[in-house]
Amino acid sequence: MTKEKNFSKEHLLFIKKNKKHTLFIWIMRFAVLVFTLGLWELLAQLEIIDSFISSSPSRICKTLGSLFVENNLIYHMGITLYETILGFLIAVGLGYVIALILWWSETTRRILEPYVVVLNSLPKIALGPIIIVWCGSGSKAIIFMATLIGIIVAIITMLNGFLETDKNKILLLKSMGANKIQILTKLVIPGSLPTFISMLKISVGLAWVGSIMGEYLVSRAGLGYLIVYGGQVFKLDLVMSATVVLCVLATLMYSVVALIEKIAIKHR
Repeated sequence: MTKEKNFSKEHLLFIKKNKKHTLFIWIMRFAVLVFTLGLWELLAQLEIIDSFISSSPSRICKTLGSLFVENNLIYHMGITLYETILGFLIAVGLGYVIALILWWSETTRRILEPYVVVLNSLPKIALGPIIIVWCGSGSKAIIFMATLIGIIVAIITMLNGFLETDKNKILLLKSMGANKIQILTKLVIPGSLPTFISMLKISVGLAWVGSIMGEYLVSRAGLGYLIVYGGQVFKLDLVMSATVVLCVLATLMYSVVALIEKIAIKHR
């Protein structure tokens, strides 16, 4: 109540209206999901669509329950999560450091920039056989694939963020006697925070793409393995179930990044 007294009636009305609108958005999101799943199930039950090919929510729930009882679901989820998160962290960390190095040295940037562009345009799946030879047919190859897919985008995104720092502000700091380290730590890095958050959001999706792509190639376990195995033996319920779990895990990982964004903006 004390906090509310500090706001005008108009502001309180705006806050109330905004909360109602946000609640409406969440209700409609849930309604769209329920409607889609309900329609899918109804069409499958009425045999308008072939549930063997498209599966159905009830069959997916049954498959997930069976996997959970057999302890296979947690096992495969754990492996894919481990590979994805590790690939994500390595790609983000290395990408950020390399982008800093390229910003620091214009000569190095001009030398390496064409190679970064070439690596970004290269279809990473083409390197699959080489990665298998280098890393073997286990988790190392999958983590390497996830890192490779994410790191180039992380470098390019962060480098562009660093280079977009206001030149007038840099000149102002230089005129006040600031050295390059001070410019970097006081201006460039703090100013590129929005770009860093955007890079994290992009890297989440790329990490999942890389880990699943790697599991398609070499894995003996993981959600990607379940999808490949299910397709090979025509267990499409298993394919759809693993895909649903992937969507949930990717959404949760993205939500963590969104939470980090809120905390960063709040304490900025």
